[in-house]
Amino acid sequence: MMVAPHYLASRAGRDVLQEGGNAIEAMVAAAAAIAVAYPHMNALGGDGFWLIAEPGQAPVGLQACGCAAQLADRDFYAGHQRIPARGPLAALTTAGTVGGWRDALTLSQQWGGRLPLARLLAPAAEHARHGIPVSRSQASLTASRFEALAKVPGFAEHLMMAGAAPTEGAVLRQPRLAETLEQLARAGLDDFYRGELGAAMGEDLERLGSPLRHADLQGYAPQWVTPLSRAVRQGRVWNLPPPTQGVASLMILGIFDRLGSSRAESFAHLHGLIEATKQAFLDRDRYVTDPRWMTLDPEALLSDEHLDQLATAIDPQRAMAWPQPIDAGDTVWMGCIDGEGRAVSFIQSTYWEFGSGLVLPSTGVLWQNRGIGFSLTPNARQALLPGRLPFHTLNPALARLDNGETLVYGTMGGEGQPQTQAAIFTRHVHFGQPLQQAITAPRWLLGRTWGEESTTLKLESRFDAALIDDLRAAGHEVELLAPYSDAMGHAGAVARHADGCLEGGADPRSDGEVSAF
Repeated sequence: MMVAPHYLASRAGRDVLQEGGNAIEAMVAAAAAIAVAYPHMNALGGDGFWLIAEPGQAPVGLQACGCAAQLADRDFYAGHQRIPARGPLAALTTAGTVGGWRDALTLSQQWGGRLPLARLLAPAAEHARHGIPVSRSQASLTASRFEALAKVPGFAEHLMMAGAAPTEGAVLRQPRLAETLEQLARAGLDDFYRGELGAAMGEDLERLGSPLRHADLQGYAPQWVTPLSRAVRQGRVWNLPPPTQGVASLMILGIFDRLGSSRAESFAHLHGLIEATKQAFLDRDRYVTDPRWMTLDPEALLSDEHLDQLATAIDPQRAMAWPQPIDAGDTVWMGCIDGEGRAVSFIQSTYWEFGSGLVLPSTGVLWQNRGIGFSLTPNARQALLPGRLPFHTLNPALARLDNGETLVYGTMGGEGQPQTQAAIFTRHVHFGQPLQQAITAPRWLLGRTWGEESTTLKLESRFDAALIDDLRAAGHEVELLAPYSDAMGHAGAVARHADGCLEGGADPRSDGEVSAF
């Protein structure tokens, strides 16, 4: 079973499974396809994170994120108060996702994976060459960000149509990106860094004014990491370590375990998760950065003693004041479980919608702007330094439950990711809702949405009116959004039950589907 926020990606993964491919091979096919079909959410020029599990073995993590260029320092950005959000100066970190595909496929070979790379990339290349129907969200975001993106080098040529934002349903072709995918299929994924493609992209980046150089690409390698994990009442959950916010996602579930909520969609359920989110985010913002610069072991944030203290700090009837600003983000989460029970939880992202907006002319690759989270203030927690990893909101999740269920789940949505993960997990695991119901049900978001500065508690208007009134009475600054709002992220989940039955759910807020056979 495969789930993705765009149906072309979901079907690309399903078809690989149907041909005897494993979960990693299916995910690479889906990852390449969605980079073409959902360019506002992810791209080859972005980063990726993997959680991979096979029965009887501890899950492993693959951190495919790039660090700041060797030239990316305060001198390079002299005259700027902050790193520009769009354009070549926003493209300052190496893209890691293609390297992650390569290293994940190395593990796939140990599982007996033998499908050729050309087969895995073929759907993506075909979609790029012959065109994809522009989704509602791509059309809307291109139009709303037109002024910021239209003049960024390469953007209009590759991701607009006749100088205008494409309309929903229009067929968008990306021939240069098709050639890049076909080159990767012939030469191998390492060509993105140390071959013809890497050299061409390095030249483009330098000529256009980015601090990235070919040497940054040549020196890049993803890292296999040990995931963080936390026992909960129903089993154990895993997530990625820093520089991701995975520790916050685990903290929220650990805190909520201690609050005693017994009914889904009750005041205690929502208030408890919202207040647990505040406690976890305060610690995350205090400590989480590139692990080489952290001042404590993230495991300390997951200890029983620490979670007990945070749970005790929550008032069960009153909201804690929450002035903290949070970042927007655009990402895709995808999940897969194959016939052997091997599971993948995967995230791929360019950070903001369309990332930096910079599309490299030689390859058609859209580049991320993850590095704009660095500060140009020398003593800041996320101070810019060459070779430093940026903070990541990306955090794919995986759980093994005491009832024998294996669950992969996640979402796009920047800092909304831990909140949506908590909503899905508690609805499904604590309260027994089917995955599709848990994903479709109305959601909430503490903090900013796209282009907004408010830090209100945003609720989809489908929540019960009495619950909304109770949250306001408790001191939550509630703002109502439209039903099935994109601001709530594009979530998904796949579960394998103890009897081998597969269950999945796709988000009606996205263009995705669950594909299985």
